Amino acid sequence: MNWKTFLAPYAQVVEELKVKLRGMRSQFEHETNHSPIEFVTGRVKPISSIKEKMNRKNIPMDKIESDLQDIAGVRVVCQFVDDIYDIVERLKSRQDFVVIEERDYIRRKKESGYRSYHLIIEYPVETIHGTKFLVAEIQIRTLAMNFWATNEHSLNYKYAGQMPEKVQARLKNAAEAAFKLDEEMSKIKDEILEAQRVYHSNKENHT
Repeated sequence: MNWKTFLAPYAQVVEELKVKLRGMRSQFEHETNHSPIEFVTGRVKPISSIKEKMNRKNIPMDKIESDLQDIAGVRVVCQFVDDIYDIVERLKSRQDFVVIEERDYIRRKKESGYRSYHLIIEYPVETIHGTKFLVAEIQIRTLAMNFWATNEHSLNYKYAGQMPEKVQARLKNAAEAAFKLDEEMSKIKDEILEAQRVYHSNKENHT
């Protein structure tokens, strides 16, 4: 397996999706003065992580493209929970890729406390050998969910998936606190958006 050759189209998928999602963010800002998209990041899964997941899930090499759905991953981070569902609906209506699976870990959180919305898509990427349809994952979450998930990922790496129960319990409590923050912010969303509009308007008037 030539990993560099194999992963090159996935890197292209990530870059194209980042451009398109950041384009959505700019359009929102120009047309509505508020973008539900706070920022966009993306990555191709490291080879070591691919191999580890293949071993853990018993995925043979000839099934890697269909069964390993997060080789290409893009993350969309939003301010508010309802922004997530707005973005999900907009992405599902796009014509440049097809959503093949949805996982709502917000309404149905994981046992660990993890919350996020995952879209599994089939994306057509143009290569020198023609069009290749690749599976990619788009995660949509709030700033608070992203903060929690980033720290959980670091702890899982530190403990190699064998996290002490005391740490797990604290993480679950933190997940609930993060979601409570999201709920409270949603209740004053209109006030926050109005404040942001006033701030940006005053900023523009003074430049």
